[in-house]
Amino acid sequence: MKMHIRAFAELTGVSVRTLHYYDEIGLLKPAGTDPANGYRFYDRENLAQMQEILFYRELDFPLKDIRMLMTAPRHDRTAALNAQKHLLTLKKARLERILAALEDAMKGAEPDMKAFDNHELEAQRARYAKEAREKWGHTDAYRESAKKAATRSAQEWNDVHSGMDALLAEFSSCMHTGAAPDSPEAQALVKRWQDFITVHHYTCTKEILAGLGQMYIADERFAVNMDRHGTGTAAYMSAAIATYCR
Repeated sequence: MKMHIRAFAELTGVSVRTLHYYDEIGLLKPAGTDPANGYRFYDRENLAQMQEILFYRELDFPLKDIRMLMTAPRHDRTAALNAQKHLLTLKKARLERILAALEDAMKGAEPDMKAFDNHELEAQRARYAKEAREKWGHTDAYRESAKKAATRSAQEWNDVHSGMDALLAEFSSCMHTGAAPDSPEAQALVKRWQDFITVHHYTCTKEILAGLGQMYIADERFAVNMDRHGTGTAAYMSAAIATYCR
């Protein structure tokens, strides 16, 4: 799929001016520029990124927070979509309460001001953004990752995601062949994983890598995503990383 900017704007309901702005701030980079006419064009990966942005906008996240979340060193789209689903479910419940209160008001019932309570949604949204800022917002790794992300095209993003998936599949394959986490094969894969993160995201020291390894099993969102390549992949990677970082 390849769409010029006006077609992409029409499909997504976002103005061309807004797309230019998203490009300028490093939130959504076009896949490339058509050499024939110089027009920006967008692809399927851009469409997935725009959908994620629009989910965040529907939840009233500021653009600076959306950019931080989507360019974070450990950004996981599956985990992000799960979080967005939870927040949108809370928003839906609130709207249903308001509609019910409206129906009652039309029947002359006493005003139900509790229907407008937005405390739970606001608290959950603030917690989500605060967690992201604490994890990434003030770190050198985030700044380095954000700088690289700002100049990365959609095709380059797609290549990064594909590269990570390929490495995860290799970890799963290594595990299923019976190689132990401390085997030379597994340790070589850990080195490649570390190098991949350094090249495409931020300088991945052994200290950072050790923290990532612990997070892969401590945070269920990451474990579920990694285990798509084979049950136990996250735990296997974690054990291999722990050996490598000793």
